Amino acid sequence: MALFSFYNMRKPRQFEHKPIYWDPHKEEMEARVSKAKRELGIEESLENYKPQIKGTFIEGTTHLKKQVERGATSRTRTYSNVRFVVILVVLIALFWFLYWR
Repeated sequence: MALFSFYNMRKPRQFEHKPIYWDPHKEEMEARVSKAKRELGIEESLENYKPQIKGTFIEGTTHLKKQVERGATSRTRTYSNVRFVVILVVLIALFWFLYWR
């Protein structure tokens, strides 16, 4: 009984992240400079890259590309999964009534 103690339970270790160095003034200055560059049009914002990024993951995978070509959306995939589960439950219930009852 010496191995287990219900009264003196050890607490789990807490996550403590201590950054090596952080300069808040430098971070604020970089944010102000990038905002000024965006306002002047010198620096391009990330909104310009959004159309280029959208859909690139699907183009890189064959199974997702086939689903997009068939017109499958997340809603149709969800419905097909639910339909599969319902059919599976009905078959299991039929099997149980016919053979084990």
